[in-house]
Amino acid sequence: MKLLIPVASGFEQTVKRQLFRLGFEKAPAYDGRIEVEGNWLDVARLNLFLRSGERVLIKLAQFPAKTFDELFDGVYAIEWENWLETDSKILMDGKSVSSTLGAIKATGGVAKKAIIRRLSDKKRGARQTFSENGARSIIGISILKDVATITLDTSGDGLHKRGYRTLSYTAPLKETFASALIDNTFYSPENAESKPFADPFCGSGTLPIEACLKALEIAPGLNRTFDFEKWKIFDKNLLTLAKEEARDKEKRNRKLLIYGSDVNPQAISIAKYHAKQAGVDNYIRFSVADVRNFQSEEKYGVLLSNPPYGERLSDIKSVQALMRDFGKTFRSLPDWSGYILTSLPEFERYFGKNADKRKKLFNANLPCGFYSYLGAKPKKDE
Repeated sequence: MKLLIPVASGFEQTVKRQLFRLGFEKAPAYDGRIEVEGNWLDVARLNLFLRSGERVLIKLAQFPAKTFDELFDGVYAIEWENWLETDSKILMDGKSVSSTLGAIKATGGVAKKAIIRRLSDKKRGARQTFSENGARSIIGISILKDVATITLDTSGDGLHKRGYRTLSYTAPLKETFASALIDNTFYSPENAESKPFADPFCGSGTLPIEACLKALEIAPGLNRTFDFEKWKIFDKNLLTLAKEEARDKEKRNRKLLIYGSDVNPQAISIAKYHAKQAGVDNYIRFSVADVRNFQSEEKYGVLLSNPPYGERLSDIKSVQALMRDFGKTFRSLPDWSGYILTSLPEFERYFGKNADKRKKLFNANLPCGFYSYLGAKPKKDE
């Protein structure tokens, strides 16, 4: 099968590296999606192991579609009887860019009619009405420049929903996005026992928890369910195999130096709860603290944070002042590398230091800068 993995803009290479570590050597990227070839075991493994991919889609067909007739015929030609049951709960998801067929709701309606017609024609004894009280199947229709790509979503809920973040807090990072940020730092499972990791604006704890999951090599999708496992065409033994592989790879005996702090006691309370839900509360040290007081006797650490942005003018001014103080705090840690995600204009000026690297990203459709400050390298005898 051809499998498509939607990726947040700017993280294509990050997800490619994750795929390479999972054994996928060929992974070209097209229009915000990475394509790989795989089987049903790969579907299970990708859903379990991918840290920054958004979903795992099966690519069913691709064809020109300038008219509703062309769309109907192209969708009808797909062998839906091999993928869906007559009681499948069919949900449509679509988007259209630079195409004649721009009305997404109407497009989804035509495509679903084609699916139902095909199932009625090909499934022996199939009724003309469908209960749709069975397993959920999300059908994607993506039309780009009058070419339609039809997909079947194996994940269901997005892969950022790991299952541990159940309490709400102000503007949290998506788990997949947070994990991608971590992959763009010097923090890795290989150095996790010797290199401290800290987030002094940890909020509900997403960055420290994702760093911990990565350091312990815990599969992020291990404690959730996926749509594909409820389908009759899927062999559940394959998911069992994938989960066994995931558990075998875990390194829960590692001693980590992961810190999360925030000035808001409520945030820390939520962060601790989420860490417990993720099963990593014994590895992370959370504390209520002001970033101005952050310090560490440990060397060569990684500081990764998503400070408050500020929306109103008064908030922006306070954020500017906070970033000045944050910059002073960071400069007191000359051996540490720092990575900051922010939408604050002229961030470097307020932080008091030009970044060694800059990357443009979008967090929840908000344009942001990802600023990297590289610390001193460890000496050979350290």
